[in-house]
Amino acid sequence: MTTGPRRANQGGGVQSVERTFELLELMADAGGEVALSELAERSGLPLPTIHRIIRTLVNSGYARQQPSRRYALGPRLIRFGETASRALGSWARPYLAELTEVTGESANMAVLDGAQIVYVAQVPSPHSMRMFTEVGRRVDAHATAVGKAVMATMPSDEVTQLLSRTAMNPQTERTITEVEAMHEELDRIRKQGYAIDDGEQEVGVRCYAVAVPGAPAGAGISISGPEGRMTRITTDEVIPLMQRLAKDLSTELSATA
Repeated sequence: MTTGPRRANQGGGVQSVERTFELLELMADAGGEVALSELAERSGLPLPTIHRIIRTLVNSGYARQQPSRRYALGPRLIRFGETASRALGSWARPYLAELTEVTGESANMAVLDGAQIVYVAQVPSPHSMRMFTEVGRRVDAHATAVGKAVMATMPSDEVTQLLSRTAMNPQTERTITEVEAMHEELDRIRKQGYAIDDGEQEVGVRCYAVAVPGAPAGAGISISGPEGRMTRITTDEVIPLMQRLAKDLSTELSATA
């Protein structure tokens, strides 16, 4: 079924550029590889228009044609992603620093990329025993608080599609590994306004996370630490702070867009 273009051309926009980015986003939403017929169905654009744009992207290295004749995102996009991630991390760092100063635990920012979470910034805890997550590290979204917080902002059908692209492998015995159970978890997160990773990614580690509202890509901030210390942090105190910082960060990102 044709869904039609996801965005209308708004005052002053260059239509061909808008269509190009729409197709790139649709390719990313599909997991990075898609057929022209699927792009036509999802975008509502004529096949000749799609073919012309995709051919230009292939010639420029921003897309590539697979042996299966499907099209995938190209290697020249990697540089843009790496640069954007570094910029996003620098914007987030002052907000994470405030979160670490108040809570004493490591604060992180991560973005959703396919079915994985990619960490783009961290301010480490001053404690000698602390959680350290390397910037650039990728982990499966279903096993992290920040991944669940971001998924809770998405429509249910998109979450199902995302989870279908991963085996939902258990990281610990507490990891949620069933799609239906994850939907129940996301319903709870939507109601309470935050997500918890209670030893689901790593035994003995607890993490609280909230989504950054309206972020250009699905993003969230979190704090993490040893379970014994994290249980002394009450959600009534820390979650309102995290939500305020996430909202302030969202405002800054919007102002720089």
